[in-house]
Amino acid sequence: MGQFVELTAANGARFPAYVATPAGTPKAGLVVLQEIFGVNSHIRSVADGYAAEGYFVVAPSTFHRVEAGVELGYTEADMGRGFALKTAVEALPPPGVMQDIQAAIDHAAQAGKVGIVGYCWGGLLTWRAACELNGLSAAVPYYGGGMTSEAESIRAPKVPVLAHFGDQDHWIPLDSVERFKGVQPTVEVQVYAANHGFNCDQRGSFDEAAARLARQRTLAFFDQHLA
Repeated sequence: MGQFVELTAANGARFPAYVATPAGTPKAGLVVLQEIFGVNSHIRSVADGYAAEGYFVVAPSTFHRVEAGVELGYTEADMGRGFALKTAVEALPPPGVMQDIQAAIDHAAQAGKVGIVGYCWGGLLTWRAACELNGLSAAVPYYGGGMTSEAESIRAPKVPVLAHFGDQDHWIPLDSVERFKGVQPTVEVQVYAANHGFNCDQRGSFDEAAARLARQRTLAFFDQHLA
């Protein structure tokens, strides 16, 4: 359903993005942000799934500034490599990868209003995008690693946010989620009886019931804010 295109950031850097187009006229644009495993087969299937719901979907490579062509699986070795790449991107001078995400938002805007959804590290980047970037109308981070930390939770979102977390996520302690809810009363927070990565059907932590319910809520949220 989709294909890779090349986008250009504000500083002139070019990077790939997977673009999935709906069968008919798009009802809105949507940016999908990868986990620490690249724009791999899972993220492409997520993008295709949202396109099937009528969205014009752009999934940018957020690793391209440190390494091109990254596509990882979910082994322990892949996890280590992905974490190292994520650390390298996070160490880039500002605005770093945020300018690539802005370019993806701008590209998605050809379809109208734009939402953003991201998973794992992409969830954190989705939260930052909701607080920093322009052209968004809604944001949905899934188990954004680090977004419940003190430094991240004090950010001020510029658009409505729906955040999904798992109550068995050892990367994001539940008490930090509760603190986040207290600091961010305007953010809709949903917690599931699930682990980190519960949306990914290629991971051992996949939870079909939680993934289905979170998707239903996400689609309803986008229908509300992107119409």
